[in-house]
Amino acid sequence: MRTFAAMSNLDVWYARVDLAMVEKMFQAPMAPRDRKVVTKNLAKARTRDSMQAFGKLCGVVNGQTRIIADPPLIMPLSHLLPGERDQSGLEAHLDGLLADYRSTMNGAHRILFQRYQIVDLARKVVGVGSVGTRCWIFLFTARDGTEPLLLQVKEAQPSVLSAFAGPSKYANQGQRVVEGQWLMQPVSDIFLGWQRTDKLLDGKAHDFYVRQLRDWKFSLDIDAMRPSAMLNYGQLCAWTLAPAHAKSGDSVAIAAYLGNSDVFDQAIARFASAYADQTERDHQALAGAAATGRVIAHSGL
Repeated sequence: MRTFAAMSNLDVWYARVDLAMVEKMFQAPMAPRDRKVVTKNLAKARTRDSMQAFGKLCGVVNGQTRIIADPPLIMPLSHLLPGERDQSGLEAHLDGLLADYRSTMNGAHRILFQRYQIVDLARKVVGVGSVGTRCWIFLFTARDGTEPLLLQVKEAQPSVLSAFAGPSKYANQGQRVVEGQWLMQPVSDIFLGWQRTDKLLDGKAHDFYVRQLRDWKFSLDIDAMRPSAMLNYGQLCAWTLAPAHAKSGDSVAIAAYLGNSDVFDQAIARFASAYADQTERDHQALAGAAATGRVIAHSGL
């Protein structure tokens, strides 16, 4: 943060970390074994694109490209609404939702998206960090049936900070998430957008944000790291997080708050350790609830 506080606004804005920078900054001082681990993870990251997600989630069903059911984790619409004959109402609703979503995109990206057509959608169980929220995956193809595109539509709820810092200035929580990503990420997903719908089974309005499914997102394998490599990885994460704060806040004020001592560092370390302990207690409680049948799956749309 002290480094970014001394930089101009434009230099901060254009600061970015890419895979080449990771290799240059963190492989040189590593032991040969650690360099091997990093090289392996970087190679894996280069394969984590939309086509990898397509190969894992989709296939050919009755001659048509479709999302493959994997209950209860992935439930295509045909499984959620079996036997539905009249799809005109649903298609009209989807057309309206997609039109609203397109209106939130950059003009050039909107033109690109118009070259695709929707062919399937499915409900998807989300990861631990988003547990309890709704998530859908939409499968598109180019007009000739080629070039698959997978978009993830995730529910956006009010920020956990709103209870302490006041309500968000955004009426749509999806817009809050998207504009936050635009602000913090040097190069954002070109399909980022937001949406609101009140047509779910509970009849309530829900905000969503849209992004491309798996677009070179990656994390190094920390389970295989030795302490020296973990230190380098921590520095990489810190460098990645710092410009996000520098763009969205006052870098000088933040750097001054952090100061030159390790007081803040030690406080974060204590918090992280306590959080890990709480996570283990939460998991034990969940496992106990599952064992006694107190956990009930929610299958609503």
